[in-house]
Amino acid sequence: MRQLRHWWRKNLARASNRENMASFTLQGIPVSRGIAIGRAHLLHPAALEVQHYLVAQEKVEAEVQRLQNALLDAERELQKIRSELPADAPPELAAFLDVHSLFLTDPMLAHAPLEIIRSRHYNAEWALVTQIDVLLVQFEEIEDDYLRERKADIEQVADRILKLLIGTATSLPQSTGVDELNTHMIVVAHDISPADMMQFQNSAFVGFITDEGGRSSHTAIVSRSLGIPAVVGTGNASHLIKQDDWLVIDSEAGVVIVAPQQIILEEYREKQTVLHRIYKKLAKLKKTLAITKDGTAITLLANIELPEHATAAGEVGACGVGLFRSEFLFMGRNGSLPSEEEQFIAYKKTVQAMKGRPVTIRTLDVGADKPVDDIDTSTLNPALGLRAIRYCLTEPQLFLTQLRAILRASAFGKVNILIPMLSHSFEIDQTLAMLEQAKRQLRLHDIAFDNHIKVGAMIEVPAAALCLPMFVQKMDFLSIGTNDLIQYTLAIDRTDYAVAHLYDDVHPAILQLLAMTVQTANKAGIPVAICGGMAGDIKLTRLLLGMGFRELSMPPAQLLEVKQEVMNIDLSTCAMTIKKILRSYDSVTIAEGIRALQLL
Repeated sequence: MRQLRHWWRKNLARASNRENMASFTLQGIPVSRGIAIGRAHLLHPAALEVQHYLVAQEKVEAEVQRLQNALLDAERELQKIRSELPADAPPELAAFLDVHSLFLTDPMLAHAPLEIIRSRHYNAEWALVTQIDVLLVQFEEIEDDYLRERKADIEQVADRILKLLIGTATSLPQSTGVDELNTHMIVVAHDISPADMMQFQNSAFVGFITDEGGRSSHTAIVSRSLGIPAVVGTGNASHLIKQDDWLVIDSEAGVVIVAPQQIILEEYREKQTVLHRIYKKLAKLKKTLAITKDGTAITLLANIELPEHATAAGEVGACGVGLFRSEFLFMGRNGSLPSEEEQFIAYKKTVQAMKGRPVTIRTLDVGADKPVDDIDTSTLNPALGLRAIRYCLTEPQLFLTQLRAILRASAFGKVNILIPMLSHSFEIDQTLAMLEQAKRQLRLHDIAFDNHIKVGAMIEVPAAALCLPMFVQKMDFLSIGTNDLIQYTLAIDRTDYAVAHLYDDVHPAILQLLAMTVQTANKAGIPVAICGGMAGDIKLTRLLLGMGFRELSMPPAQLLEVKQEVMNIDLSTCAMTIKKILRSYDSVTIAEGIRALQLL
């Protein structure tokens, strides 16, 4: 063990030299706005299974004791296994167990995680995984093949301890009582699912960096919704960045600076201060109406994922919720689905939080990059497979359960139902028939609901945009999901960073479909909104309003900035430029036209 300790000390010294490493920059895809500064926290796939949270100061020693107990229990397990080895067991088995026991008593494993808990307030599992990541990096750097392969022993010992921790954990301390320095952490991962990202929303993380992903992947959408700086599609950030490296995320430029020099850090901290002043100034617009200079009223709505997010929507003065992504109620539940009562409570909570303002709830939209436990939507091409309304219509009981829950919530405020991924007339008919069935079921039990609840269609498949008369005859409103509309029109998987550069929200085909949709809806006299990523992009606000859109739904974090842009627009001056943009099929001309709009 003495030799192992010597080796660890040598490699720790090598690792510490990273503090003086040369700075370098990574370029990725910007998916939100803002600047984040902090230390890297690498999340490997296995680590995503471990809960990450901060413990209050008064509970730190209890958390330390929890890890110490797990270490002792692991040692007892190993001793028990060794004592029960049969007489004819190979001698290597006993030696194997002895090595694991030695690891359990070495300070690098037995003491270092305890200090992480005390200094960073990490929970026991997180502290252990953090230290194991450090050790595994050191093992990778060993030139001797035999010693390098011993990292598997470390992983096995850690797995034993983690299982004991997870199996004995009871109530979890909340992320309170932590000083500011302990909150500056940035997640670095190969990829993060939307469900994984949601678990970090109340944690100590201030930014996200991923190898995979595109500007309109659902992970990117959630980061914007939470108002968290993020850069995706970097390609290899999780391999180049090491645990605890200092990082700067410039999420608007899509830039990640690794190990920045002090002068760069100071520059970005100053930028953070300036942004904070801007956001503080924007907050004064909360109660101001979104009206253009020429007197056109614009409705600005919020996109949310969970009932708790309704508070953020209210805080920025949203006119309502334009998109409640109900699938997030179904995620991360370890194989169980939410009951009707649980869904009803969540929808009711959201409706009541909006205090009379409308809440548009999108029915379950799973598949592609939004898998849900206990729901199998796997296929060769998930984006084109059994997802959204297609899946719901094949699972009528699940769909009826959700429809009843939404209807029940409509008794407590203004609720609209939004159906995703419609493309066929029979899908509309079946959906409306199932809604009537859900109403009949509630009437049988004298349960109150809004009998005249509005039902809308998401226009996110080119077939829907090209067959709008079919929709305007049967639906009460339309909402354009630009993220999927762009994906399906341009044949680009929006989660694949290899083709993410081809994703173009102002491609001529997209602009033509948008113009066609708003003109048809306006002619039919039914409301049409945009709830995709384009709605929250202030560079496109003048274009969308000039095309005729009057409802935009976006993450709460973007709403006030868009409102300020709306208030600076005179639509009468935009008409000629927008006609020129819509007549063009040249990307350069379109880009020049959009820039010209910003100057009007």
